[in-house]
Amino acid sequence: MRKLKFHEKKLLKKVNFLEWKREGGHREARVMQRYHVTGRDDYKKYSSICRMVQKLVNILKQLDPRDPFRVEMTDFLLQKLFDMGVIPTRKSLALCDRLSVSSFCRRRLSTVLVKKQFAEHLKEAITYIEQGHVRVGPDTVTDPAFLVTRNMEDFVTWVDTSKIRMKVLEYNDKLDSYDVMK
Repeated sequence: MRKLKFHEKKLLKKVNFLEWKREGGHREARVMQRYHVTGRDDYKKYSSICRMVQKLVNILKQLDPRDPFRVEMTDFLLQKLFDMGVIPTRKSLALCDRLSVSSFCRRRLSTVLVKKQFAEHLKEAITYIEQGHVRVGPDTVTDPAFLVTRNMEDFVTWVDTSKIRMKVLEYNDKLDSYDVMK
C-alpha cells in the first residue's frame, strides 16, 4: 500500500463520504465558493425554492394555454420573480424553468454591493455589511444574505455615520463640515 501525498490527505479531509450523495456534487461547492455563501442552509433554501418554482412551472405547462387560471398564475409568477430580480424579463415560463441557485445568489446584498461598485470583492462587501456600514432604505443591514429586490436596489447606500462614507465623500470633494461634526 502506497503512502498518501499531502494534497491527497487534504482532499480526504474535505470529503465526507457518508454524506456524498446529499451534498449535490461539485456544483454546490462551486456556487457557495463563488458567491461566498457561508451557510449551507442558505444554499439549501435557494435550491428548494428553485425546485418548487420548477414544479409549479410543470403544473402550469400541463394546463390549457388559454385557460384564464393558467394565464393569471403565469403572469403572477413571472411578475413576482422579475420583481425579485431572479429572472431578467417577464416573457416566458422557460425562464422560470431554468431558475438556479446562482440567480438568488446574485441578488444577495454582498453581490449587489460589488455590482454597484461599493466594494471591489465579495469578501470586502461581506465585511462592510457585517460591520454595519451598509443600509437598505432606512434600515441598517448586517446580514450578507439579505435579498435585494429590484425596487430596493436603488436604496442601497452607506450608513450616515460610516467612516467609509466619509472617506468616499472626502475623496470626491463633497464632504460637508456638518457631516464631519456628526
